[in-house]
Amino acid sequence: MIQIGGRTYELIQNYKNAWDAEAFKQRYSEVLDRYDYILGDWGYEKLRLKGFLRDNHPKANRDTAFSGITDYINEYCNFGCAYFVLQKTKESKNNHEPREHKEQREQRGSSKASGSSGPATASE
Repeated sequence: MIQIGGRTYELIQNYKNAWDAEAFKQRYSEVLDRYDYILGDWGYEKLRLKGFLRDNHPKANRDTAFSGITDYINEYCNFGCAYFVLQKTKESKNNHEPREHKEQREQRGSSKASGSSGPATASE
């Protein structure tokens, strides 16, 4: 398991022993947080990182869906280059609810707690 930027990833492919934790930490950017998969490929001794979404993600298209990762490697990476693929784990998604959503949820919870506990009944 790899932890960076508050996210947890699992190394699911390591072609030609491409994984280098130190290089990954240096190249990692917050922009990659939104992706479900990260491809790291080596060319001319430099690591490039590219994010991919799960295939059923609403914003996934041919270029960003995980099913297109092989096409990306064949078209944009140096022939025969070393590369690795990381997959975001499910627990890291649950731990990082956007702040505004969390605040809205907490506000709704506190307004319910301050309201009445049930419907009012008429007494005779």
